[in-house]
Amino acid sequence: MVHNNVYYGILKQELGRKGGLRLMDEMEHPDVGTRIREIREAKGYSLRALAERSGLSLNAISRIERGENSPTVSSLQRLATALAVPINEFFKTGKEYVTIVVRKNQRSRTRGEGVLFESLGNGLPGQMIEPFLMTLLPGATGGEEPISHAGEEFVYCVEGEIEYLVDEEWHRLEAGDSLLFQSPQPHMCRNTSLEQAVLLLIVLAAEDYVRLAQHQHLFPDRS
Repeated sequence: MVHNNVYYGILKQELGRKGGLRLMDEMEHPDVGTRIREIREAKGYSLRALAERSGLSLNAISRIERGENSPTVSSLQRLATALAVPINEFFKTGKEYVTIVVRKNQRSRTRGEGVLFESLGNGLPGQMIEPFLMTLLPGATGGEEPISHAGEEFVYCVEGEIEYLVDEEWHRLEAGDSLLFQSPQPHMCRNTSLEQAVLLLIVLAAEDYVRLAQHQHLFPDRS
């Protein structure tokens, strides 16, 4: 059983600054090891992957998760950095759900040469999917060179026609067609028709790789 009293004083001020959170004295004692495991699994990391990212041994993390060893503050900081979460995430109890609504006139938009990207939703804790609406004018391409990134990718042609390259093979999509592939394969798209094309693009990956994938799709020539 992990004894968390050691960390209460350290976190009370941190948590007290968060308006929606109660002070530690008012909360039930959290199971730090279980929370670390939940966050790790939600982000898709194995014990070995987290060990490599944090610099802690696989055995040490496993013992912390099972409640057989109390982590030091330094270990918690390393784990928080590796998991890309604030340290107070380890001390929250119960699940906190978030719902995000994006109105059609409030989408975050990024423009390129003949290409418009519109974000359809982001901001979930540990978010692992990134949905976009992508509009390509006639003759536009999604970058000069194919890109690749961790995760998976789903493409649905909403309007018009599009050509999508995946691992050196071109696929022609018409309205209503879809494409699903593992995105470490080099990929890109182009609109060779005389009408604009609109795509629903969904990227699935662990949180840090989602951000990288987002950047590569928005700015392929800077990747």
